[in-house]
Amino acid sequence: MARETLPAAAAAGRVIRIAVLAGLVSAVWTIGPARAQTPPPRPTMWYWHNWTDHAGISHMTKCPVRDFDLKTMSKPAGPQWQDRMQNDHGQVIFTVQPAHWNGTWHPDPKVQWIIPLRGAWYVTAMDGHKVVMGPGDVSLGEDQLSRKDRQGRVGHDAGNVGDGPVELMVVQTDETPTADRPCRFK
Repeated sequence: MARETLPAAAAAGRVIRIAVLAGLVSAVWTIGPARAQTPPPRPTMWYWHNWTDHAGISHMTKCPVRDFDLKTMSKPAGPQWQDRMQNDHGQVIFTVQPAHWNGTWHPDPKVQWIIPLRGAWYVTAMDGHKVVMGPGDVSLGEDQLSRKDRQGRVGHDAGNVGDGPVELMVVQTDETPTADRPCRFK
């Protein structure tokens, strides 16, 4: 009897292994090739560009970021979408603006990316366009070439929204400011 049950158990084990293997092959065949053949669509992100026109007036324009490549930043990490905007030198500054902070009218000190981390703040351009930004929003400050208008305004007005402090990450670059080039980083 033992001889009869051993081959039956072995046969049953083979059937289970074959079924599991067939299931895995089927899963790899249906899922694996579909992923390899169809890369995910390129993403689009958005940023606000505070730029200056030829008359020295600043404007806020919502701009797309679309030139992404799917690649790893450091092996063996998996690929992720990347859009490298520039290769210039720069510095990162974390800032906490106290509650009710207001920066009054001023140009950005450098071409700089500003990313709110906590709280909300606003930027008003000389043309009157006001944008309120919070975590997840990105702004590019490039109004260094603005000139005082009849009201004495230059650059932009910025301040906090609400009753709490606002935390920002600022990435200042060595980019040369430009005029009449809204959305120049794509």
